[in-house]
Amino acid sequence: MVGSGLRRRAVLAGTVALTAAPAIVRAQGSQKIHVSHGFAMHGTPKYAADTRVPDYVNPDAPKGGAVKLGARGSFDSLHPFILRSVPAAGIGQLWEPLCWTSRDEASTEYGLIAETIEWPEDRSWVAFTLRPEARWHDGSPITVEDVIFSLDILKTKGSPNFAFYYQDIEKAEAAGPRKVRFVFRNTVNRELPLIAGELPILPSKWWASRDFEKVSLEAALASGPYRVDQVDPGRSIVYRRVADWWARDLWFNKGRNNFETIRYDYYRDSTVIFEAFKAGELDYRTENVARNWATAYDIPSVREGRLKRAEIAHELPTGMQCFAFNTRRDMFKDRRVREAIAAMFDFEWSNRNLFHGLYTRNVSYFGNSELASSGLPSAEELKVLEPFRGKVPDEVFTREFRPPVTDGSGNVREQARRALALLREAGYEVREGRAVDTKTGRRLGFEMLLNDSSFERVVLPFKQNLERIGVEMTVRTIDTAQFARRADDFDFDMMITGFGQSLSPGNEQRDFWGSKAATTRGSRNTVGIADEAIDRLVDLLISAPDRESLIVRTRALDRVLLWHHFVVPNWHNSRAFVAYWNRFGRPAKTARYSPVAFDTWWLDEALDRSLKRG
Repeated sequence: MVGSGLRRRAVLAGTVALTAAPAIVRAQGSQKIHVSHGFAMHGTPKYAADTRVPDYVNPDAPKGGAVKLGARGSFDSLHPFILRSVPAAGIGQLWEPLCWTSRDEASTEYGLIAETIEWPEDRSWVAFTLRPEARWHDGSPITVEDVIFSLDILKTKGSPNFAFYYQDIEKAEAAGPRKVRFVFRNTVNRELPLIAGELPILPSKWWASRDFEKVSLEAALASGPYRVDQVDPGRSIVYRRVADWWARDLWFNKGRNNFETIRYDYYRDSTVIFEAFKAGELDYRTENVARNWATAYDIPSVREGRLKRAEIAHELPTGMQCFAFNTRRDMFKDRRVREAIAAMFDFEWSNRNLFHGLYTRNVSYFGNSELASSGLPSAEELKVLEPFRGKVPDEVFTREFRPPVTDGSGNVREQARRALALLREAGYEVREGRAVDTKTGRRLGFEMLLNDSSFERVVLPFKQNLERIGVEMTVRTIDTAQFARRADDFDFDMMITGFGQSLSPGNEQRDFWGSKAATTRGSRNTVGIADEAIDRLVDLLISAPDRESLIVRTRALDRVLLWHHFVVPNWHNSRAFVAYWNRFGRPAKTARYSPVAFDTWWLDEALDRSLKRG
């Protein structure tokens, strides 16, 4: 999974109806060459080339209307592809990738800028024939040169995650007037055709006269359904629908991108955003504060039906939201210290008293999915893990990972007893209420870095519990721009973060856990993991030849990550909490793996008039 403008697919496993015609197959020497409108990592794409519309879209959704959304903090750039910028909300929608990712299939893409997809049986390369109608907003064609430029510039000058994500793509080369071929470094990563299809295509001629590495409030020439209409730097941005957008009639775009304008207004913090929403200054929000969902919507507009709420169940993997240790810090290099600190986070008390019982504790980096480890390792997992015996925690083989569980009363006596024992084993003793390193005399203390004040009520009880074992935790909340910079520089002790996952994990795992990423500024290896066994497990995951082996290898990696205690697991919710003013229409069916899909909503004029009269 990759961010910074790449719209990573929500690739989920499940039974896919094999209704589409198979790819055309032709012989080329000893190889079979497949040519199709779509590509599935396993099996056959669900939708045929002549499909009218995806199942979860209303093709007759009307166009028009303005929608207002909220964003927190500020922004300083309209260039989302570099490390130093804090890009404006929504800016990534301006540049289309080669392929569109299906929202109700596993690991499946269909040609967007690409008209057809071509690949050999061994998947040593993939070629895309570009649509002749694919255009930039100025009317000029999207070219093979643009595709080659995009790969090269993102790998060499883009955010570090691009280099990690595309490292197994050796090169892109012209294979015809409208055909570009991506050549891969190996044939073990079966996902590479999908990864190449996700490449956002950037305009080579536009960038020829500009510095790609410079933060800029000038939006590059784009190809997507919206263009920048108005910018108030740091305060607001407005996008306007491109009426003559070249891709509007493609089958998967009908009924999508319906609003005439989308406006993001920036606010100081989450509390102010919520108040603006309740006052009608904003139209829609996804609620991620359980206390708000449980108590703050008891207001007249909700009771009168003018403001709607919806709980939408989903099958998305929950990933790992957590408090992450920076193991580059000496005090966190010992696993026993990390485990001791993690033991003092009382989730059960927090869930009862702060979250109104709405959340579930994270016990996997791949939660809410078949990729999550559970119980003891299966025979298949042991085959993967056995070569690493002695190089990974012994508990991987003998115990199921479970964070400490309390009765929710706030009594953490047993957890404190276990934590103190771990600290003693790691060379600490408590002197006058302070945990002190017996060799150096230094107190064990650290700073928790937050980017949202709403988390303070969660970490302050954690801080109090840590004081019981002599550990000092200070709490600092900073704005989003400062937080991003400190995260990029690994300038923190512990921070709130998340490792989002799909159900088809691949190259992005190197960016999360790889040794090279640990020393690469701006990588997503927040924790600073540099471990040969984990590197090898990631390689095995990436090279999984089929779905079954991918599941087994992911579970094995999950166990190893968990037993290293790199993070303090937080919580998740298997439902999306959505609130919106009653002026929208929604498709009758939701996508299996994109439950909200706000780009499929539309402004209902009758509801809008009624709301305004109210």
